[in-house]
Amino acid sequence: MALRVAVVGSGPAGSSAAETLAKAGIETYLFERKLDNAKPCGGAIPLCMVSEFDLPDHIIDRRVRKMKMISPSNIEVDINLEKQEEYIGMCRREILDGFLRDRAEKLGANLINGTVHKLDIPSNNTDPYVLHYADHSDGSVAGVQKTLKVDMVIGADGANSRVAKAIDAGDYNYAIAFQERIRLPEDKMAYYNDLAEMYVGTDVSPDFYAWVFPKYDHVAVGTGTMKVNQALIKKLQAGIRTRAAKRLEGGEIIKVEAHPIPEHPRPRRVVGRVALVGDAAGTVTKSSGEGIYFAAKSARMCAETIVEFSEGGTRVPTEEELKIYLKRWDKKYGITYAVLDILQRVFYRTDATREAFVEMCADMDVQRMTFDSYLYKTVVPANPFVQMKITAKTIGSLLRGNALAP
Repeated sequence: MALRVAVVGSGPAGSSAAETLAKAGIETYLFERKLDNAKPCGGAIPLCMVSEFDLPDHIIDRRVRKMKMISPSNIEVDINLEKQEEYIGMCRREILDGFLRDRAEKLGANLINGTVHKLDIPSNNTDPYVLHYADHSDGSVAGVQKTLKVDMVIGADGANSRVAKAIDAGDYNYAIAFQERIRLPEDKMAYYNDLAEMYVGTDVSPDFYAWVFPKYDHVAVGTGTMKVNQALIKKLQAGIRTRAAKRLEGGEIIKVEAHPIPEHPRPRRVVGRVALVGDAAGTVTKSSGEGIYFAAKSARMCAETIVEFSEGGTRVPTEEELKIYLKRWDKKYGITYAVLDILQRVFYRTDATREAFVEMCADMDVQRMTFDSYLYKTVVPANPFVQMKITAKTIGSLLRGNALAP
């Protein structure tokens, strides 16, 4: 028998899964509702993603080597990368997603421009899953109704995942990211050449941060919050526009976008022969709200597990075998998620704790550790003396900001 796998959604997660499966010679169907779709997001990717996922230069709009952390009282702390070869990549999602999707197709994935409406779940371990979808290849919105039978399904269809609903994966809380893309006059854009800004404060987000990230020919200005309330989000966006007003003078809004972001993993990420990856599984980190690398990585690990246990596509892996992907994932990244969750709880509570957080970012050891953990995706174990110093500094900053008061 030859294994057949459907991957629903072709963002960084879906395309990475499809690429890994297709490379192994597995019959892969990659579904995408809108081929020109661009998910609203900051678009920052860590250095390790560039090498690990073999991304060419043209994917990266900007190489950010300077970061400004701006506290509620507008104290600015500059964080600079010392090594020339290190940077945070800024990309537009339409460019990144398009590249990854095209690569998966070139390697043999069957790309279907279609919307998956329904997934029929078999009543036993051997019958196929049936996907009901609208095929849009004729250019129509309604599309032509079709079905496809497969042995396994990977749900990479984002926070509002239909695959997750079909397997009753359970709900999760989500935050909302809202951003405006603003084209700036040349002199203003020059300021953001290799610089990104993060603003913290109740005025820009009660539980997260706001950002100004440079893109190809514009900046992305946005905010995120777990309080899903339209009036509040408008107010917070006005807050970041006010805080960054001088730097955005003369700017013109070219696009407005919003999107839900999962706050934690779904209760069930593998059910039967169906696995969830990326936002559908809830792989976004707390504190930084970063998801692109983790989406692609979770999907690749899931697909590698399928390749391994299907013995190159010659047998159908079981639910238990598919769950090994989750065990490996949790073992590799569980501590990263836990640490970032604690950071968010401690530092994003009040404006006093946010002041303490920004003050702490001025320390070179803290900067190095933060950047290492972001660029290379490990919670870097600094040597014990540095670790003690950082802990003492953290407590000192929190005490000064009255942040340890209940």
